[in-house]
Amino acid sequence: MNGLKKRGALFVLLLALALIAAACSSSSDETTTTATETTAAAETTTTAGGASGEGVKVGLAYDIGGRGDKSFNDSAAAGLDRAIADYGIETQELEPTAGGENRLENLNLLAESGFNLIFAIGFAYAEHVEPVAADYPETSFGLVDSVVDAPNVASLVFAEHEGSALVGAAAALKSQTGIIGFIGGVNVALINKFEAGYKFGAEQITPDIEVLVQYLTESPDFSGFNDPAKGKEAALAMYENGADVVYHAAGGSGGGLFEAAKEVSTTGDVKVWAIGVDSDQYETSGEDVREYILTSMIKRVDVAVYKTITDYVNNGSVSGINVFDLGADGVGYSTSGGFIDDITDQINELRDKIIAGEIVVPDPTAG
Repeated sequence: MNGLKKRGALFVLLLALALIAAACSSSSDETTTTATETTAAAETTTTAGGASGEGVKVGLAYDIGGRGDKSFNDSAAAGLDRAIADYGIETQELEPTAGGENRLENLNLLAESGFNLIFAIGFAYAEHVEPVAADYPETSFGLVDSVVDAPNVASLVFAEHEGSALVGAAAALKSQTGIIGFIGGVNVALINKFEAGYKFGAEQITPDIEVLVQYLTESPDFSGFNDPAKGKEAALAMYENGADVVYHAAGGSGGGLFEAAKEVSTTGDVKVWAIGVDSDQYETSGEDVREYILTSMIKRVDVAVYKTITDYVNNGSVSGINVFDLGADGVGYSTSGGFIDDITDQINELRDKIIAGEIVVPDPTAG
């Protein structure tokens, strides 16, 4: 437990330093980069056609749910697919068991197999990346959603609370009952950021709005990220208790939320809404549930993965803390379906104030 507390403290300290550096530094040797710099570097390399990934081997270890979760993992997969198309890299993808017990095994397998760059998709890998990176100092690692202070690890972190504030505002603007909901996959600090931002954004619109909250599992049980049935059960209870918009940060379990929104809307007297996460879930979900997905909080894991591969192809190594926040377009919201076209001006006003520093979205991991 003391080790976990130390790692948590280290994450908070390093992330705070990274955010300061991203905002204030223009030094050419700064290791912290933003998503804007990331995208620009990747596009420059691609359009110039000067980089080749021949001989570069990239391994990717997914979190629970793997490729096909239509959310977090699929966003990472999209970045990998783009890099394969652009650079011709050799790749291998591994998924953990349902309980994630073999995360360390997967990282070791990729490292032992000679992969040059290995991605660990999800904060639960942090405790495993640290020893594996030490054992394989010539191998580079990309860790999503956590920080490991090592010279061969690029830590890829996001301002989920800022993106969540925007969809929280959308929920409040669309709610007719004054009650909205939040479903978290697992009750951990990272998912608490989504909840905090969502509540904050909603309260900017409706100060007295009621937000129902439920987490599907408690750490170290991470099955809450891949249990659609449990997600549906939680969503149905929220709709029954008056919520008419529910946001999830629950990975593959979010499919259950969409099913619940469809069921309540088609059998009841009023239409209810769901809000997706990570990817534009209007685009990734089945056509039968799309009309119930109000918007999605976009988290550009695809950009982070693609940029990190680009850096490796160009430089032969990656490292440092890479921050993807709202100002750098690392997070945002989707407009697919046209359901929020009438309120985008208000959402964008909030976005602009956050970017300008006029409004600060609370980050529970920073205090």
